[in-house]
Amino acid sequence: MNKKILWLFTIFLVGAVAIAEAQQANKVPRIGFLSVSGDPKTPGPWVEAFRQGLRDLGYVEGKNILVDYRYIQGKLDRIPSLVAELVQLKVDVLVLVALPSIRAAEQATKTIPIVMVATVDPVATGIIDSLAHPGGNITGLTRLTRELSGKRLELLKEVVPEISRVGVLWEADDPAAAIAFKEYEAAARGLRLQLQSLEVRGPNPDLERAFQAATKGRANAIITVTSVLLSRYPKQIAELAIKNRLLSMYEVNRYVEVGGLMSYSANDAESYRRAAIYVDKILKGAKPADLPVEQPTKFEFIINLKAAKQIGLTIPPNVLVRADRVIK
Repeated sequence: MNKKILWLFTIFLVGAVAIAEAQQANKVPRIGFLSVSGDPKTPGPWVEAFRQGLRDLGYVEGKNILVDYRYIQGKLDRIPSLVAELVQLKVDVLVLVALPSIRAAEQATKTIPIVMVATVDPVATGIIDSLAHPGGNITGLTRLTRELSGKRLELLKEVVPEISRVGVLWEADDPAAAIAFKEYEAAARGLRLQLQSLEVRGPNPDLERAFQAATKGRANAIITVTSVLLSRYPKQIAELAIKNRLLSMYEVNRYVEVGGLMSYSANDAESYRRAAIYVDKILKGAKPADLPVEQPTKFEFIINLKAAKQIGLTIPPNVLVRADRVIK
């Protein structure tokens, strides 16, 4: 009798394991994506680039993958609650961009894999141990945004060698933006440029006043530091630069596409498409700690000739020929 019970129990156990394995195999993975820009009605190009990356890998949202999107909408104080929402949904992977959202996720979970698209140096800021061996539950891409600070200033000087003073528009409440301003300060010293700090604060930044301060301070050009807050106002910022007849340089190409003068950065869309590759690897069993953090190998220099014309600027031919894309 005991042998029969043992045999039946063994059969039951084997069957239960088989069912559990089948259920696991049929489970639709769930991703949490916290976007800096856009909103539920207009997700924006970065979300679309990520979606395209998923499609390229054979994923179809709603069928073999689920993605829960959340949008910061320029409000830093919303980040912890939005991250908490995604963690509570028990997503299989988190995709994060802004430094505050990565920090919030570090506090919220040590187990859910995190794919970052970072603008800051993730090693210097203590997010990961090293690019080759991230350690912990975070991996992804670094866009080297901060490391390009000097190059952006150099390009401004190449366009107009006489410039001497550059305004830096940045969000005072964003720790990543504070790091950015210090990077520009260091680069400016080597180029003998003066910087003017143009700080704004949320939730409703006084951009008009910042640009008035730039012209009053005799700035020749302006650089906009990418941040959670300012990502909501690319068109307004581009228009204000033109209105005040200032050269403008941006850290993401979206500003140039809506009317800004120049940008120099890693390819925005490519970064988010590649984030999907990291998600795919993790879903297939890779551990974030063992996935090296990727750095961009190519950067895009984009010039908007229409914007140049509006401020009465002629781009030197030797600079124009180096542009990866020219918007006319």
